[in-house]
Amino acid sequence: MDKKVSDKKERLLAALDQGMVMIHLDARRPGVLVPASLRGEAHLRLNLSYRFEPPDLTVGEWGVRSTLSFSGSRFTVAVPWSALFAIASHVTKEFWMYPEEMPPELLQQPPVASASVARPPQPAPVPVAAERPRAFLREVQAEHSDEPESRPEVAPPPPEGGPPDEPQPPRRGHLRLVK
Repeated sequence: MDKKVSDKKERLLAALDQGMVMIHLDARRPGVLVPASLRGEAHLRLNLSYRFEPPDLTVGEWGVRSTLSFSGSRFTVAVPWSALFAIASHVTKEFWMYPEEMPPELLQQPPVASASVARPPQPAPVPVAAERPRAFLREVQAEHSDEPESRPEVAPPPPEGGPPDEPQPPRRGHLRLVK
């Protein structure tokens, strides 16, 4: 087995042992088996995991085979090692790229963030709990005075036997428009 192929296989198996993995592949390469709607993709991303149903994921000398779900329909995909150009672990956030296997049109794309483009200012990071000043709660004693407490006047309840003398005006809403 080629050294590059064995490296891809080892990295993929190690990442799969950790959890879900995303593989990046060129679906136009010979030997790639994906749904017809995706066969022309130069950069196709597939998520793989040992926990997917059915549990038929196999990583072998030839490449990767697994039954995956596409828009609710199951399809058995096959990806030869020559079509796989990157592996990303969802769990550890590690990423391995093989530029010599990448499609030429991906290599020709300009970088996403270039120095000549002005970037909007980044918002200040929110401090984590350990860095934030700790809030302290304390009891506040009410001051007592000799004056009787002023309470709002409440209308007496309507008589039990019938409707109130005059209809109550509608209450004003608690929301207000701020311009």
